[in-house]
Amino acid sequence: MAAVHRHQRSIGPATVLAIGKATPPTAYPQSEYADFFFDITNSNDKTALKSKFARICKNSGINTRYFHCTEEILRANPSMCTFKDASLNVRQDIAIREVPRLAEKAAVKAIEEWGHPRSHITHMVFATTSGVNMPGADLTLTRLLGLNPNVKRTMLYQQGCFGGATVLRVAKDLAENNRGARVLAVVSELTCVTFRAPHEEHVDNLVGSAIFGDGAAAVIMGSDPVPDVEKPQFEIHWSGETVLPESDGAIEGRLTEAGLIFHLLKDVPGLISRNTLPIFNKALEVAGSPSWNDVFWCVHPGGRAILDEVEKTLNLRPEKMGATREVLRDYGNMRSAWVMPNVVYGCGLSTPVCLRFMASFNLRLPSRV
Repeated sequence: MAAVHRHQRSIGPATVLAIGKATPPTAYPQSEYADFFFDITNSNDKTALKSKFARICKNSGINTRYFHCTEEILRANPSMCTFKDASLNVRQDIAIREVPRLAEKAAVKAIEEWGHPRSHITHMVFATTSGVNMPGADLTLTRLLGLNPNVKRTMLYQQGCFGGATVLRVAKDLAENNRGARVLAVVSELTCVTFRAPHEEHVDNLVGSAIFGDGAAAVIMGSDPVPDVEKPQFEIHWSGETVLPESDGAIEGRLTEAGLIFHLLKDVPGLISRNTLPIFNKALEVAGSPSWNDVFWCVHPGGRAILDEVEKTLNLRPEKMGATREVLRDYGNMRSAWVMPNVVYGCGLSTPVCLRFMASFNLRLPSRV
């Protein structure tokens, strides 16, 4: 029995065999977004909030974001453009339909780069914070891609920005514990579930409105790549996770009749910079590197302040955050879809490297009914 169990496991570490990414076709220049946002939500009379929002946009480090919800779509669904009108059904209808469609575009690119038949995909891991339905987006994507009906699916909802690293961690475990497995790991996010008018009661919503964007990403992951046939781009040797102390209530997300409402209630960049050295040190130990500046960095582009704090805490050279800042600049914060574009740009910005470790940080949310 033990021999059979050993036979079923892979020999080497999980490798990233292909990467794909996708965005909706409509891009919004950040320099024009404050005018668009306050106009479409009929909020131009809120001059103080608009000035504050314009400053946040200007200082965000973002040039462009992509959105599925165009002006035409938003004007056709006016309940989404209010502060708290009941609009969950409208938002769900969009998300249930469009989240798997955007995921399909990213997955097709990854599969084409991989160069193997779709029938060779054995597992799928899918994450989104945009909408919740049953059967889920994973089943819809399976049908859109024409995958085998017996593909083993794992669906993760409401993970937020944490979802990207979680998907890679689960895919890593599946690839290494199932010999011959080829895992499609995919994330897809739309802001249709969170878009709402600005309001004095919810000033922290201005931050999310100024930085979130839409996007999807996918990787094909597997261990023991076939020599001269599959071309691994990265190896993942370790994954870690921790709950930050003092983080209760730092970020809250609550699904309501008015959609998904986010609250930023604490100094998130400060929490990260003060509390993440232990898991960073563990990752550095596994990587076998003597210096933070000797490894390739791929950090969630949650916001300019977070990147500045990580860079300052670890005394990183400016170029070490180059890939992450480029993703933030060109796409904004795509929540769980962040990690794959970071790796894509990392390949272009540095010499080929192994992604030898992966860490994720979960800001604890209070338990609520």
